[in-house]
Order: sequence, then structure tokens, then C-alpha cells
Amino acid sequence: MADATDDRLRLLIERIERLEEEKKGIADDIRDVYAEAKAVGYDPKIMRQIVRLRKMDANDRSEQEMILDTYKNALGMA
Repeated sequence: MADATDDRLRLLIERIERLEEEKKGIADDIRDVYAEAKAVGYDPKIMRQIVRLRKMDANDRSEQEMILDTYKNALGMA
């Protein structure tokens, strides 16, 4: 039984390692896309913000924008 458990653990660890390597490859690809965007004149920082906003639920995004506007008004930035 211990051998089967050891084999299972080894397989799980190896699977995680492969996935981590794939994740690194995808992160490199994303970095390349942002570099390409920057080369043609887009602002990667703003693009990252847009990607983050698009991931958010519409209600959460609206609430965050409302709070941001409230803070800006309180600081005289509006």
C-alpha cells in the first residue's frame, strides 16, 4: 500500500511541475504580447488595467468606480 501511495504522490508532484512549466510559458507569452503592444504605441500598464476590469463582475466594477469617484471628490480631484 505504501508503494501505491508513494507512486500516487510522485505522479501528482510531477503533474504540478509540468503545469508550473506551462504556466511559466504562458506568462512569457503574455509578456511578449504586452511588449508587442508597447512597440506599436499602446500603454501596457493601461492594457493591464483594462484586462483586470474586464475580469470583474459588472456590479463589482461599478461599485469600485463609485468608491473611487467618492474618494476623488473628497480629495478635490474631480
